[in-house]
Amino acid sequence: MDLWFSEYHQDGVKLSINVDREIVSCQSDYQNIALFDSKEFGRILTLDGQLINTEKDEFFYSEMMVHVPMAVQPTIKDVLVIGGCDGGVLRELEKYESIETIDVVELDEQAIQICQEYFPKNQETFSDERITLYFQDGLKFVRGKEDAYDLVIVDTANPFGVNESLFTREFYGNCYKALREEGTLISQHANGFYEEDEEAFRHIRQRLTSVFPINKLYLSSVPSYAAGYLLFGYSAKTADPETDVQIDVWENQGIRTRYYNTDVHRGAFCLPNYIKELL
Repeated sequence: MDLWFSEYHQDGVKLSINVDREIVSCQSDYQNIALFDSKEFGRILTLDGQLINTEKDEFFYSEMMVHVPMAVQPTIKDVLVIGGCDGGVLRELEKYESIETIDVVELDEQAIQICQEYFPKNQETFSDERITLYFQDGLKFVRGKEDAYDLVIVDTANPFGVNESLFTREFYGNCYKALREEGTLISQHANGFYEEDEEAFRHIRQRLTSVFPINKLYLSSVPSYAAGYLLFGYSAKTADPETDVQIDVWENQGIRTRYYNTDVHRGAFCLPNYIKELL
């Protein structure tokens, strides 16, 4: 039998991946969770029919979420991750001995349980002694925090459905308060290629720029994502990711990566004109 997973990027555009089998398909309290095995992309995680990551290219995304801010501010000690059920972002954070605490806030406990069971490479990430798991709404969690973190990473999908509250001005304002004087927020910005993604991009951008004084945009290739790339927002109180990057300090740490390096860091902030026009 010829089995395919298809994700519609637009009404007339879809990405289809030939899959060997469906491993998991269940409805949690919040969303449909499904996992597939494929020859080309390895194990695939989908939530409500949306492709979240694949084993083959997940590191493109996770490394760019983590190592960009860590290269700018190597003194980061306390980190908050909102989302990140698959463990990829945690794996990259745990490479830094200087990080002391990692709070992980995930609404859907079942999603984390399934990822721990079926993504063995990332299974150990959740047992790191620096990690504390909280199963609750990210907006409610961050409301009560003040001067608690050096870095907040919002590792969630587009601003619709179950994640909508994590893309509001209230949420970003609370993140600002939760961050220390030199704190940084990293967030996903979808892309600016398709009309729906452009709408999401503008939605996120307007709210972030009303809260943070420094807002830069950077880009990474992610082959399995819509349009083949993803935009990230770097929002900070003081540090500029282009002029303040500490290349020698980061390189001297000897962090092993497969995608990120300091040349990629500098190039990621060089944006094509159609993205600049969106800004």
